[in-house]
Amino acid sequence: MKKQFLIFFSSLFLGIGLISNSSALAQDVDSLFFEELNLDIPDKVTINNIFIIGNQKTRKNIILRELNFSAGITYDWEELVSILAADQKKIFNLQLFNSVELTPLITGEEQIEILITVDERRYFIPSIIFELADRNFSEWWTNQNRSLKRVNYGARFYHNNVGGRNEKMRLSAQFGFTQAFDLRYSFPYIDRNQKHGLTTQISYLTNKTISVRSAENKQVFYTNENEDVLRRLFSFFGRYSYRGSFYNFHFVTLGYNNIQINEDVLTQNENYFLHNDTNLRYFLASYNFRHDRRNYNSYPTNGALLDLGITKFGLFGSDDFKDWEFTGIANRYFPINSKIHAASGLYATAFVGRRQPFTSVRGVGYNPNFIRGYELNVIEGQQSIVHKNSLRYNLLDLEYDISRISPISGFSNFPVKLYFSANFDHGFVNDRNNIPENLRLTNKYLFGYGPGLDLVIFYDLVFRFEYSRNNQNEGNFFINFKAPF
Repeated sequence: MKKQFLIFFSSLFLGIGLISNSSALAQDVDSLFFEELNLDIPDKVTINNIFIIGNQKTRKNIILRELNFSAGITYDWEELVSILAADQKKIFNLQLFNSVELTPLITGEEQIEILITVDERRYFIPSIIFELADRNFSEWWTNQNRSLKRVNYGARFYHNNVGGRNEKMRLSAQFGFTQAFDLRYSFPYIDRNQKHGLTTQISYLTNKTISVRSAENKQVFYTNENEDVLRRLFSFFGRYSYRGSFYNFHFVTLGYNNIQINEDVLTQNENYFLHNDTNLRYFLASYNFRHDRRNYNSYPTNGALLDLGITKFGLFGSDDFKDWEFTGIANRYFPINSKIHAASGLYATAFVGRRQPFTSVRGVGYNPNFIRGYELNVIEGQQSIVHKNSLRYNLLDLEYDISRISPISGFSNFPVKLYFSANFDHGFVNDRNNIPENLRLTNKYLFGYGPGLDLVIFYDLVFRFEYSRNNQNEGNFFINFKAPF
């Protein structure tokens, strides 16, 4: 009965949760200047010009691409207020600027000009890699005994907005638990109309310790006596993107994976690759549709996200892995008042085949699919569905001017937001193989709940501190470093 309830509730959410009212994204644009000048708020206004200041490197057309208004057009005032608020969010979500302001300027009776003021971020950002190799902080702290051997370190270089067109380049050199090298370059627009884009990436990584199977719904790791490299992965992909409208994106990806393992891995799990070989090679192709109306990508408080995908593993007869996978994400964020907002997110994934190579196993416990209260567990299967919910109260919303002490240009403000959250997640994982050592949590209705504190700083950094209990009557304190959905 509980399973049927979950399916019904999730279907209902998919049906009505993504109905997005564009006016809901609008926040008050300051119109008090009409009153200050003893002018009545006009019913209609005509935009004569659009001016942009502060874009020292970013090309003007990249900003204009996000605007839903044009010079020379007459708008209802209330409609324009909504458009300006939504466009401000779109420009900020380019992640090129610390701040974005859209200001209407009176030039005559029912005549205005729009001033767009931006503060550019620092675009060349070298950063130190020092991160945990495990699925989450709690996995490392509890299941892996806080071992410093399970830390990745190195350097990562970002060069965003390379030519002023919002291009993004990333070069990484990582050592430690996982040695990895990758190069990624993204061209968001390759045409004059700014609708078509390309992304390429090439990666190579090695591991001396790898997860070879799961037991009691936890990962089982293995290192051989000689501490040999147990897995090598080489991959590359190319992605074509099409942005037909402001909020709708289409992606077509072609890729190739070549995974080699040490023969000792097969002594731990003879079905690691399913075909009793130490090499897994396959091409893949995928299509994704993405509708994104979130106000802030890193920690949304308003709007909606829909992401639907289909992937074909194995394009040629010689490929070692052949299967189909379907994925879906449907998130809705809506304000209740100026301090409180609610968030609800649905995630589902399904393989067509009965079994997959262990390196392609899905389920609950692997990003982005998790249930709070089960952070220490992996629940693996061919189909899974998770519904996550949060009610959040804004405890703190401050912004500090640090321009005098900041050694880096482009970082002049330090915003701090703190939210109290009440959370409830539930879901189900279907394991067609009914693996005996994992039956405690597979093929069962699961849920978790509890309070939390979410700290959001520097626009993109999120720290979550949560205490959660699950329906196995297990409770624990968890720390996470990104928004839950």
